[in-house]
Amino acid sequence: MKANILLLPGDGIGPEVVAEAVRVLENIAGKCGHSFFFSERLIGGCSIDKFGSSLTDETLADCQAADAVLLGAVGGPKWDDPLATDRPERGLLALRKGLKVFANLRPVKVYPGLIDSSPLKPERLKGVDILFLRELTGGLYFGFPKGRTEKDGRVRVVDSMEYYDYEIRRIVELAFTLAKTRKNKIISVDKANVLESSRLWRQIVTEVGARNPEVAFEHVLVDTAAMRIITGPASMDVVVTENMFGDILTDEASVLAGSMGMLPSASLGETSLGLYEPIHGSAPDISGQGIANPVGAILSAAMLLRYTLKLETEAAAIETAVEKAIASGARTCDLGGSLKTHQMSDEIIKLIS
Repeated sequence: MKANILLLPGDGIGPEVVAEAVRVLENIAGKCGHSFFFSERLIGGCSIDKFGSSLTDETLADCQAADAVLLGAVGGPKWDDPLATDRPERGLLALRKGLKVFANLRPVKVYPGLIDSSPLKPERLKGVDILFLRELTGGLYFGFPKGRTEKDGRVRVVDSMEYYDYEIRRIVELAFTLAKTRKNKIISVDKANVLESSRLWRQIVTEVGARNPEVAFEHVLVDTAAMRIITGPASMDVVVTENMFGDILTDEASVLAGSMGMLPSASLGETSLGLYEPIHGSAPDISGQGIANPVGAILSAAMLLRYTLKLETEAAAIETAVEKAIASGARTCDLGGSLKTHQMSDEIIKLIS
């Protein structure tokens, strides 16, 4: 297998964790006879500093031409001016839109060895294995009209939650497809008691569910879903929701796993090209110290192997190595351990077989 993988390390700890994911990919390639070719571009704050744009047209074109894109993180206090015309996060949104990746898959798995790392009671964490599907290119983050105006000394701001039926239908259909590979159970999260967009969402879920009777589905309001993530996460399997709800709920769910640094993601569209990134941010408070948890980035690389390159055996080998490393006691500081970023990767790499 030959593949061109474009790296977008980004800001803060992004370059540190992406470098470790590349080490793991190079290791698995060497063991299995694959050839992965890596090239690197800028996105986010570092791209603003060099080019005056959080995502240049040239970088987007290079991403579109790659087989897969592996991203670190964007943002930081340096670029956190609310009045700025361009922000690091704008580049990330433009990348998702430009790659036409509409479905963000965020698995949340609790490893037995990390149950004590979560603030939740241990009995609530046993058996937790949730797959969140977050719609990625619609909703409040992309809707129009959007902006701020001033009149008579008052400032008015507008954000619009906008969805087309096809945007909802395609991610809901993907959720039902993936549920059939798991426990045939879906929770659809909305706010249908208030939002018109959620009422359309609920209607489409019901229609798709009627065509897939083997999959049990349940409509849950977002506030109730937030509560259930804490009170009964083991009862959840596939969870599908819109853009902003998914963004918030998956960050909440990261505490189940013990640290946000543990969680990967895959952003998929209608082609094999995918965007892969850990769900954590740029963590500027620890940037450059070599103590960031690389597991989220490494598991994102495993998802890249699975969903874009169709290398299931290799993806599973990385995931098994992570699980073994955690079981053996390997921990970075966010998990109460003392391993440096590269040391955590070393522990994982030596267990890949």
